[in-house]
Amino acid sequence: MDTKNLDIYGSAPIPWSRARDALAASRGPAVTFFLGTVRPDATPHAAGLGAVWVDDTLWFVTGPRTRKARNLETTPECTVSCRLPGIDVVLEGRAERVADAPTLERIAAVYREAGWPAQVDGDAFTAPYSAPSAGRPPWHLYRFELRTAFGVATEEPYGASRWRFE
Repeated sequence: MDTKNLDIYGSAPIPWSRARDALAASRGPAVTFFLGTVRPDATPHAAGLGAVWVDDTLWFVTGPRTRKARNLETTPECTVSCRLPGIDVVLEGRAERVADAPTLERIAAVYREAGWPAQVDGDAFTAPYSAPSAGRPPWHLYRFELRTAFGVATEEPYGASRWRFE
């Protein structure tokens, strides 16, 4: 991993562990993630979603008929951003749908622990409800392959950093 200090006020680089730990602690409805995708006509699209950080990977769900899912089908490169306690993060990478039963079961259990009663149904999730932005069930699971991240500390110690994982 390559770290670059982006702070212009003399603060030290932010360690990736600070952002990673905030992501790992971000389960539940108190944190909203925003997915940025590109439409087929090359215009941007952004939508809120529920995501979980498990085993140093970001996972999220959406319905197959949503604009974000259709965008990811044609252009899987995307961004995910969120405000976490003490640090704002923007993640750049690529999302891919995951449909294998063991992974679905493992991530559904994490969502249930966070308060969303997800169940595996075939190659997707179902539940009595989801966020309106997720569309109608079933909901597909996506794994976000992190390539670059940016963090801006909103609490001491302040700073701004970029981390590259390629």
